[in-house]
This record gives sequence, C-alpha cells and structure tokens, in this order.
Amino acid sequence: MKRHFLLVLLTFVGICVEAQNVSVSKARFQKGDDLSWAKPETNDAAWGEIDMTKNWDDQGYAINNAYGWYRVHLNIPSSLLKGAKQEKFVIFDLPKADDTDECYLNGKLIGKTGGMPGDAGGYKSAWSVPRSYPVDIKTGGIRWDQDNVIAIRVYNAGEPGGLFERPLSIRVPSALDGLKMNFTDVNDGNAHCNIELNNVYPVVQNGKLDVSIIDRESGAVLSKLSKKMSIKQNKPVRLTVPYDKKKVCVLTTQYTDSKTGKTITKRLPLKYILTPAAPATPRFNAAPLFGVRPGSPVIYRFPVSGERPMKFTCADLPAGLNLKEADGVLSGKIDRPGDYTFTVVAENAKGKASQKFTLKVGDRMIALTPPMGWNSWNCWALSVSQEKVMSSAQALLDKGLADYGYCYMNIDDGWEAEKRNPDGTIAVNNKFPSMKALGDWLHERGLKFGIYSSPGDYTCGGYLGSIDHELQDAESYNSWGIDYLKYDWCGYGREHAKEKDKGVASYVRPYLLMQKFLREQPRDIFYSLCQYGMANVWEWGRFVDANSWRTTGDITDTWRSMYDIGFRRQAGLAEYAAPGHWNDPDMLIVGKVGWSSNLRDSRLTPDEQYTHITLWTLLASNMLIGCDIAQMDDFTIGLLCNHEVNLINQDILGKQADRVAKDGDIEVWARPLADGSQAFGIFNVGEEDKQVDIKKYISPNFKFRDLWRQKDLSADELICTIPTHGCKYLKVTK
Repeated sequence: MKRHFLLVLLTFVGICVEAQNVSVSKARFQKGDDLSWAKPETNDAAWGEIDMTKNWDDQGYAINNAYGWYRVHLNIPSSLLKGAKQEKFVIFDLPKADDTDECYLNGKLIGKTGGMPGDAGGYKSAWSVPRSYPVDIKTGGIRWDQDNVIAIRVYNAGEPGGLFERPLSIRVPSALDGLKMNFTDVNDGNAHCNIELNNVYPVVQNGKLDVSIIDRESGAVLSKLSKKMSIKQNKPVRLTVPYDKKKVCVLTTQYTDSKTGKTITKRLPLKYILTPAAPATPRFNAAPLFGVRPGSPVIYRFPVSGERPMKFTCADLPAGLNLKEADGVLSGKIDRPGDYTFTVVAENAKGKASQKFTLKVGDRMIALTPPMGWNSWNCWALSVSQEKVMSSAQALLDKGLADYGYCYMNIDDGWEAEKRNPDGTIAVNNKFPSMKALGDWLHERGLKFGIYSSPGDYTCGGYLGSIDHELQDAESYNSWGIDYLKYDWCGYGREHAKEKDKGVASYVRPYLLMQKFLREQPRDIFYSLCQYGMANVWEWGRFVDANSWRTTGDITDTWRSMYDIGFRRQAGLAEYAAPGHWNDPDMLIVGKVGWSSNLRDSRLTPDEQYTHITLWTLLASNMLIGCDIAQMDDFTIGLLCNHEVNLINQDILGKQADRVAKDGDIEVWARPLADGSQAFGIFNVGEEDKQVDIKKYISPNFKFRDLWRQKDLSADELICTIPTHGCKYLKVTK
C-alpha cells in the first residue's frame, strides 16, 4: 500500500552503438551513499551488477528511505558526431527514477531531477519523470574514444525504488528535440490553459506556435492563436489561452521550427463541467434514510445545498433526537429498534424544501448506503496531522461537499506513536495532540471520524498495529469517538506466513477477532477490510460483519490502474454487495494527489475522471475523496457534487452494477434502482473516439435522462460521440 525511501550509482556492462546513439542497460551497483563514488578513479570492481530498466524491488533490493549508486564505464566514440546536424552538445537520456537522482560524468555533475533530503529545499519527489541532460561536446567533460564513468545517485522514498523502464543512452539531438511544451489547465473562475514552452538545449529555438480550441462534440473551431517565438535555453515563453468550461473542448498546438520546418503537435482535452449549478433555494441531496444500532450515538448532517444562512426545523422529531437549527446536524440516540420517520424542513431567503426521512434502528443498520467522505492517504500519506485533518474538514464544509453527503474524515496511516502506553493502550504521535478533541470537533459539525490500523505488528508505513491489543484498541477508538476503522492486512503477512493451513479461515481469523471487539462498543464503527481481495474476500466479508472490503490492490492515478481495478476486476462481483456490505475498489483519484506533501493534478484526463466517478457510483463503491479538498477546482467540485450522480451511488435498493454488454471497445454497465428505473454507464475503453447509437444497447421505448447534464434526452441525442476513455451516464425509466 505505502511507498518508502532510498538512493543509487552506475557501471557499464553491455552497450549498443548505433548512428548518433549509444545505449546501455547494465550497470555496477552499490547500496548506500558516498559522494566519492562519483569520482572516476573509484574502484567499483567488487560492486554488484544491476539492470537499469527494472526497479530495485524487481531485482531483490529492499532499499527504502535510502540511497543507491549506479556506475557505468563507457567508451564514447567520436563517430557519434558523424553526420550530425549540430556539433555543440549531446544528450544523456537516463532511465526514469524512483524518486530523485543526480548524474555525474567523470566526476562532474551534469544534471539532477528532484530534491535530495540534504538539499536546501529538502526532499522533492520526481518519480517517473524522464531525465535528459545536455552535455557540451567540448567543455562538458566527455573523454572521446576513451573510458568514461557515468555515476548516478538515486534516492528512494518508498518501494519500488531505483531506475526503471528504459536504458541509459547518449545521443546527438536536433535543436527541436530540446523544446518542452507543458500545459496547466486552470478551471476556477474564468477557465484558461497556460502553455509554457521551454528550451532545455544550449541553442536558440526559433519558430511559430499555432493554437486552436475545438468543440469536441460539434467539431467547430472556437478560437485560434498564432505566435512567432524565439526561445533561449531555460528562458521559458508563456501564454494563456481562455476557453469555455461549459463546452467539451480540446486544445491543439503545433510548433513549427523555422529552420527545418519540423513540427511538434500536442492535443490536450480540457476540463469541462457538465454538472449544472445548484439552485439558490434549498435542495436535499441524499438518500432519505440512515441507520444506527440501538443506543448508538446518532451523528448525521442533512446534506442540503442552497444559499446560506439556512434554517432547519422538524415538527415530528422522535424523542431522544435533536436537530440543530443552523446547520441541520441530527444528534442524540434511540434505544428501541424500529423505523422512525419524520419530516425535515430546510428554509432560506430564497425558499424552502422538505424531506420525509427515516431513521432505521436495529442491530444490522450500519452503512445502509455506501460511505461518502475523505481519506488522508492519497494526498498527505505519512505526513498527515491533526491540523491537516481539521483544515480538510473545514474545506469540506466551506466548499459545500458536506451539502452533498460527504461526511467521513478518515485518518490513514501515520498517526501512531512509536510505543504503546505503559498499560498497553495505543498512543498517538506528536502530530495529533488529542484524538478525543478532534473527534468532538468533527461530531459537533455533523462529520464522522475515521482511523486506520492493521491486524499485524506493524502497519504498511511501519507504525504500530493492533495485534494482541485488539480489545484495547477498539475501546480506545470508542473513547475517541471513532466512526470508521480501515483495517489493513499489511504487517499481518508475517503472522500469516506462520500458518500451516493457509485456507480461507486463516484470512478470516484476524478480521473476525477485531469485529467481535468493535461490535461490543456502544457506538457504531464502520468496519472496512483492507486486504486487497485475498481469498475472495467478497465471498466471506459480510460473515465477519464487515461493512466493506477491498477487492483489489491500491489504485493509482493512471488509466491502466483505474481500468484494471474498475472494469476488469469488478465484473461479476455485484451479487456480493448489499445494504450494509459493499465491495470497495479503493479511493477516488481526482483532484490534487501525490501521496506526500508534493501534490499535483491527477494524471487522469478529464474524460477518464468522468468515467471514474460514473463507474464508482454505479458500483455502489465507497466514495472516499483522496485529494486535498482545499485545492479543489470547479471541475473537481462538479465531478463530486452532482446530486443526481451521487444518488445512484446512494440508491437505497443497494444493488451494485455489473457489465451487461461488451461490444469491442464499448462496455455497458447497469444497476437497478429503488424507484424501478435503471442506471446505465456506456463506456468507451478504447483509444479512439467512438460514435455510439445508444438504442443498440437499450430499448428506445424508455425515457432517457443524462445524469451528468441533468436533462432528458431526445431520440436524436441517443446517437452521440463518446471520447476515448469517456462515457455516457443515463437513468432509464419506463
């Protein structure tokens, strides 16, 4: 689940020499860190051999939070320059690195990417970033037709670590090769795309940039821009191109080199907002029911959008419950099982709305709909703190996500102290001054409080687990006001290795033990099994009274990961999901993520993010945001705060979607809904845009509603273009 830290150096074993290119994949390797290893005279004869195209963990090296060095001995032939279009510099293309690197040629630093822990700016991850370092042919330190030593120092902040994916190569580039074109899509307020062109090579690049904004649905060119440029080394040229964020647009760019006529063309699908703005009048945005066990504290915030201030009232509130007038927070407790139905009214200066609401009280009433909220891991990882949790919760309220049902604020790994208290109870580290105070602060605002642990001795991040202290930990969670436990297999693997019989019972045992102690507590605690789908957990998860169970490994913000987890691995699992017990394909990867303090935009395209939310809501998945809420732009808020989309996820029938058709690159997934209608997701999982006739998959004798746009469709609109990795989301009614 987690990533950790390390470093590396290079030696040469086998090379490939072609015209204007030399490449090598093998190197000498040594764990540890010594800057003298950059010197060419260093004796590396006793070093081991390593493949630079494969990560450390793929080759048996467990190097975390540490360094390693690669060394390559290489004769660089002067024939490399024969026929070259320029004879000023060559490029050293390094493999990708996990996480940061420094590259030395014959003892001279020629380039670095990311920040090492001892640097002035501290550690900065540069995982998976291509490395290309220019070296002057005359003054860069190359020993032509002689032995050269290339030494690469690598620091790893978590597995897998090291160099990977491609060999080290040396090439003579054309001037255009050094031109880098980067885009920043800004979707707040007036949407625009910032374009930056940077020349990393020591020659001036002259040319012309042509930019177009094209409506992807109609094909119309909405705007055009043409500009001549002269770009010096490391002197970026920037320009801003505005666009309409309500239209599904693509930005296309073509840079033409004035000397050779060669071009660089790029295409960027821009962020687009399909979700209509919410009305100023009050609107209830969640399922009309909630469940608790008898005597458990009720904590529920009515999700209502609309202009604030807003007043909440209820004339028939059951005895034992309280409703805060200012924010609609329901609290209290009811001891007797049963269904308690009452009507809540929300009113502001623009109008009022009401919802008939049922509180179901019974022994098996936890999580009648999938949980919605936030988890700290995908943004803060082990740097999570009480301050970050509170600021994230405040952002959840301020940005209106709580008005759409997001309520769980879950701390992942990194909160535990190094040692337990003398009495054996779990202790927190200095990043969390008071768990009890944090829980009270969240509950006062109608939010719920989640925590993380492992049935093993240690968690994934190396913090204390719950083994042999399960009862004490469950009691601590109760005293802190915990509402959600994510219980991660991680360190328990060492205990499991001791099992003689590794049948299903050996996987069930640690989770059944914690379940017993959780359910003995006088408060409801959502029980989330995080064990990556081992032993077909979906077949037995409900029998340990788990409220959800992970069905796969960890998700990352790539199409490959999201497709594998969402489409390939969830097919056929619908029968195992039901109210109170949900399949969990892992957290949401939209917005700014990073698994550290170095946050960045999700690598998913806008179309892929629409597909992500569409599929997860169809799958009745846990909807746990993984990004920094405070940095959410309008696009991300539009993805997460569409009440018609979210109500599919929260449908009280609790039937998960399954794949009902596969037609080449088109997949159709569907789920039945409590009102007798059905929700359909029609997905293009291929690499090209597809024109789709929806009537091919769904009878036209129905009423069709576009859930993202929140509008009914005409017969003509049932023939549409679905972009690569995009989707159509429909509610179909007789």
